[in-house]
Amino acid sequence: MTRHVYRFGEGVSDGGKGDKEILGGKGANLAEMAAIGLPVPPGFTIGTPMCLLYYEEGEHFPDTLRAEVAQGIAHIELKTGKKFGDVADPLLVSVRSGARASMPGMMDTVLNLGLNDETVRGLAEASGDPRFAWDSYRRFIQMYSDVVLGLDHGAFEEALEIAKENKGVHLDTDLAAEDWQALTARYMELVEELWEKPFPQDVHEQLWGAIGAVFGSWQSERAKIYRRLNGIPHDWGTAVNVQAMVFGNMGETSATGVAFTRDPSTGERAYYGEYLINAQGEDVVAGIRTPQYLTKSAREVAGAKAVSMEESMPEVFAELSRVFDLLERHYRDMQDIEFTVERGKLWMLQTRSGKRTAKAALRIAIDMAGEGLISEQEAVLRVDPAALDQLLHPTLDPAAERQVIARGLPASPGAASGRVVFDADTAEKRSGLGEKVILVRIETSPEDIHGMHAAQGILTARGGMTSHAAVVARGMGRPCVSGAGSVSIDYKAKQMRVGGCEIGEGDMITIDGSTGEVMLGEVPTVQPELVGDFGTLMSWADRSRRLRVRTNAETPNDCRTAREFGAEGIGLCRTEHMFFDAERITSVRQMILAENEAGRRAALAKLLPEQRDDFEQIFAIMAGLPVTIRLLDPPLHEFLPHSEEEFADVASAAGTTVDLLKRRVAELHEFNPMLGHRGCRLGITYPEIYEMQARAIFEAAVKVAKSGGETPIPEVMVPLVATKAELQIIRALIDRTARSVFEEQELSVDYLVGTMIELPRAALMAGGIAEEAAFFSFGTNDLTQTTLGVSRDDASRFLTVYVEKGIYARDPFVSIDEEGVGELISIATERGRAVKPDLKLGICGEHGGDPVSVAFCERIGLDYVSASPYRVPIARLAAAQAALRRG
Repeated sequence: MTRHVYRFGEGVSDGGKGDKEILGGKGANLAEMAAIGLPVPPGFTIGTPMCLLYYEEGEHFPDTLRAEVAQGIAHIELKTGKKFGDVADPLLVSVRSGARASMPGMMDTVLNLGLNDETVRGLAEASGDPRFAWDSYRRFIQMYSDVVLGLDHGAFEEALEIAKENKGVHLDTDLAAEDWQALTARYMELVEELWEKPFPQDVHEQLWGAIGAVFGSWQSERAKIYRRLNGIPHDWGTAVNVQAMVFGNMGETSATGVAFTRDPSTGERAYYGEYLINAQGEDVVAGIRTPQYLTKSAREVAGAKAVSMEESMPEVFAELSRVFDLLERHYRDMQDIEFTVERGKLWMLQTRSGKRTAKAALRIAIDMAGEGLISEQEAVLRVDPAALDQLLHPTLDPAAERQVIARGLPASPGAASGRVVFDADTAEKRSGLGEKVILVRIETSPEDIHGMHAAQGILTARGGMTSHAAVVARGMGRPCVSGAGSVSIDYKAKQMRVGGCEIGEGDMITIDGSTGEVMLGEVPTVQPELVGDFGTLMSWADRSRRLRVRTNAETPNDCRTAREFGAEGIGLCRTEHMFFDAERITSVRQMILAENEAGRRAALAKLLPEQRDDFEQIFAIMAGLPVTIRLLDPPLHEFLPHSEEEFADVASAAGTTVDLLKRRVAELHEFNPMLGHRGCRLGITYPEIYEMQARAIFEAAVKVAKSGGETPIPEVMVPLVATKAELQIIRALIDRTARSVFEEQELSVDYLVGTMIELPRAALMAGGIAEEAAFFSFGTNDLTQTTLGVSRDDASRFLTVYVEKGIYARDPFVSIDEEGVGELISIATERGRAVKPDLKLGICGEHGGDPVSVAFCERIGLDYVSASPYRVPIARLAAAQAALRRG
């Protein structure tokens, strides 16, 4: 019989850290902490396979699971000496999720389960603290009603605020036992009003309702979005952890907290965290109360008055410090820890590898290698390549003027400017229209995940450094300022107020997640300096990787940026981008609209010196490195005039009439230009276009060589080839032009002629095409479009649904579709090299900067990947990791 329940705690551990696939991250780590002797409240884990089975069975549980869960409850009862449902001294449990990959705040939790109208009185008697008992009961009703019954949690929050107003207090902790008892009665009324049934009193019914809800939260919209954004497979499922409750809300000797063994923002080797006295865990992470600092030094740096845990509970803090060191040595990574102190006794509730900023990830990896905890190769594997994006973009100019209007906590570093929006849907909508927005919330919740991803940055009025907003923002690489208490937010009026300043939706603000400052207007930025830890890690990565990394660039600025980021040449220079320049477009249109070859050559003669100058600048910047230049590729209609003013300009320059031009435009119209007269088809029908471009390339290369600079290595790429004959004809034209230029200039340079493989037929006929090509560059953007029969420009309307339904594991325009497109690339690689073993192979689509796609390229033996300039470091690190994982 398949096992589904695994026990842990008090000397028992049925699993460990190697069992994440079954136990999930939380369950595996609870079992591991128990195994190494840490104080873990006893409990059990229902494995991830049950999550998928639960849905397959129509959200029903098999009887065998009910028997195993009963045994799990018996284990907790044995270890605690309490009975589940006992009216005298009841056992209470928490029910928490725990996926294989950390998904902070995305799934549901139920605490204090096992309370009802009878057991609450037994808890009050047994604990000697009626206030604690009724506080726990009202928390349970509120949480269970939200998570399991699906009732509006806002109604319960409103009732709590009314109760505090009536009592004339501001904090939950100011309410007495009788206040909580009265509020509990009001909560019961709300349940009957909203659910139309009484609140469940049977503790076993409560347990199974919570287990079902936690499994169900795997399919919540926020969880689906988070998985899609972070590449977590939908078929992994979540585990459910049922654990004996320990209470941080049992008075002044009790507390709850969240801590990191190192600073998750900077990577500094210093304990980092927050705690609350007389509170439960959700009070810290939800930002309901402003937490206190864990260490005295952190409190002093912040200038906070509230006493730190190091000062208020020195003995417990000392024990916690020993646990931190033990866990970091055991897991050999920075840990994110949840703990509770119940009447002076420390309990460990969770440990996991902590989410961190890219800056912190670099420092932690480098420091741990220096400390001997990990090797250089492990350090390279520790840093998420995609996270480097946080380091590669501008930060606020320290010399710029700033109108600081508020300060909060520096929850996630980096800076961002944008238009203020007050809800996640608006953030997503306006971002989709190309606007930069800052999401401003009182506090974020998991339902805001899509808006947080769309925003440039996040600002919250409440919450600490370990609040939902802070943790998720750090994981996403979004700047975040949390707990800006001076900010008053009116959602209805769509307005925020700070002192006498009123800021409405659409107004521009800037936030600095490194300092916690909020500024009015847009503040200028400066480019990052990629030295120190970044430079060290990149040097280690470069020692480990096999794949070369080039860039997609066609402007001098992009070329310089890419070289600074370590590009080893250009893998794609799109010549058509040069033609859109305002000073050239008229000549380009003249060429396209000419009635004959003579007219085209006259227009091309005007373009030749400008195109030659373009290539000369690029060759000089990329001195001595290969530069792959794609000859004109897009359909000609993209260059044609549209407005009357544009027609008049072209007609005047061409010495013809507007009417004749319009007739010519009509003749060139295509119904499906993406699959029409473009790519090498232009070179076949209008060879003078490619002849001009080839001449510009070779004249520029010779000029740079004569100037004394390093000789460039031009690689002339013919686009959209489907047959060997096409490449044969155009290669002959290129070779003739090269000979002519070299004779005229009395100097020759080495060059290569190859093709872009972007059609399925080209991939299948790669053996024949290789006879005419020195290299293949896989144009994965168009190869994906032509293989899947999907337009990249229109795919966003439905591909998200396809990914959610598991039709594609990932968006095929983000990561290569390995089963389809990847198979064609593999076929072309094999057949091309069978004909020409030294055939140079690379990819130059947007996939070149995607770590998953880079790993695929490593596996099939390509020579290089080419990425946009800012993704070059990402590709370098991803290539190193792919090589290390292959061994």
